[in-house]
Amino acid sequence: MTERSADKIATELEQLVFTGELSDGDRLDEIKLAKRFGVSRTPVREAIQKLATTGLVTQEPRRGAFVHQPGPVELMEMFEVMAEFEATCGRLAALRISDAALAELDAVNDRCQAALDAENPDEYYLENERFHHLIYESSGNGFLEQEARRLHRRLKPYRRVQLHLRGRMKQSMAEHRDIVAALTEGDADRAAAALRGHVAIQGEKFHHLMANLKAVAK
Repeated sequence: MTERSADKIATELEQLVFTGELSDGDRLDEIKLAKRFGVSRTPVREAIQKLATTGLVTQEPRRGAFVHQPGPVELMEMFEVMAEFEATCGRLAALRISDAALAELDAVNDRCQAALDAENPDEYYLENERFHHLIYESSGNGFLEQEARRLHRRLKPYRRVQLHLRGRMKQSMAEHRDIVAALTEGDADRAAAALRGHVAIQGEKFHHLMANLKAVAK
């Protein structure tokens, strides 16, 4: 099976968790899942490993893999840290980003806009992920990039589901434009503030995310 098969299965497993078909603490049986998806156990195992990097699955020696749904407080704490990671990456990138990276950010934004026009949140998320990874890399700090990527992976299911909220893609696109403008101008404080605001999940924004997760689970 291809890597794409594992990615697709991971996405479908995320949906099973969000819809409540798989609950917190449920054991993920590779044999049953392979039969359900009509594949061998290999891509199922790879998909479970991918979800383990996001924290949505925990793997216990000799016991197997289990669904882990973070509660609202844990989720809020993770987004708070992510927002600060992003802000720091943006501040450093504003001082260090190359012309080539800025050109690539513009190209990624064009693809984000195309996904927005097509009303395709999943495609938007893929390009959005490239957008953020470019900024992490452009910070010029390898350790920070590694830590930002790790937490980004852990929050992937929740960052993705946000884009299904009405109007969120359009708002995100406008924020992307502001971020690139700040980076282009070399304005470190503005870049940091723009990225912090882009990622932070607070107040009404957090309420909407939790409401959307509950709605999907019904």
